[in-house]
Parts: sequence; C-alpha cells; structure tokens
Amino acid sequence: MARHPLASNKVMLPANLPIEKLMDQTSPSTSPIVASSKSIEPNAVLPRDVWSAVLQETIIEVFCTMVGAAVTTESTDAPLATAQLTGIVGIAGAIRANFILQCSHAASTKLSSQMLGIPPDDPDSRKASADALGEICNIIAGYFKAKVGLGDACQLSVPTIIVGQN
Repeated sequence: MARHPLASNKVMLPANLPIEKLMDQTSPSTSPIVASSKSIEPNAVLPRDVWSAVLQETIIEVFCTMVGAAVTTESTDAPLATAQLTGIVGIAGAIRANFILQCSHAASTKLSSQMLGIPPDDPDSRKASADALGEICNIIAGYFKAKVGLGDACQLSVPTIIVGQN
C-alpha cells in the first residue's frame, strides 16, 4: 500500500461514534474522498485559515487509504476521557505544532489489524497497535505539511506513543 509523505489543533477521532464502529463502514476502494483528492502544489503555501479543513481532509484520506475506515473529525483541545494510547508527532521549521491522536486499546488494536490484514484477536495485532498508531500519526503529519505547501520547510519528529490514562 502506498504511504504518503500539523496543525496546532488536537484532533479527536471519532467525533460522535466509537472508532470500532466507524472502521467497518467503508473500504478505500469505494471512498469518494480518495477519488476527489486535490493535487499537492509544492510551491504554494495555503492560507492558515484553511489549515483546519486541510487537516480534517487529510485525516479522512489517510484513514480511508491506510485502514479502510470512514471516520469523522472534530477539532478540540479537550482530552479524550477513554484514551489509553496517545500518539504524538511534532513538526518543526516554518511551523511548530504537534499532531496528537488518542484512542482506546481496542481501537488501536483494530487499527493495526486492519492495516496489517490480520484478525484483531491475533496476538501480533495487539503487539503492533502502538506502532500502527505512531505510523498513522506520522503519515497524517507528513501529508498535512505537504498539502499546506510546507513539505520541505518542516521536519517531523519520531512518533511518540504514550500508553495509559491520565
């Protein structure tokens, strides 16, 4: 599967349904979002007021492509009460930001199983769950900075995964 090369908002997934239910609703081959994706213009920096919409579009595209999942997004600074894993990728350079993605152990296991094409109850799916969350964060952050026109003007940190609540 092809991998794609952040804004200061913390983005919580999903906005109103458990990710486990959302992840069974579509496949990447049937998604209209992937088909309507805009091309990336490397020399054009988009205005900052559209970055939130670009980030949301990027999240939807990456989940659809990498996980085969339809998701909704909601920008918020409130921590997710049920989060057991938190993935963080920092951006430095022309912009300074952190992309933060939080989810439950069950959701991260479902992410890894769908990314790897193995059953969620496979022990390898649970073992790979933190790595899968980090990879999703990394792809979203990289694709976002490219889409806003700052691909070469920013660097990404190594993904950090925090396990636990509070």
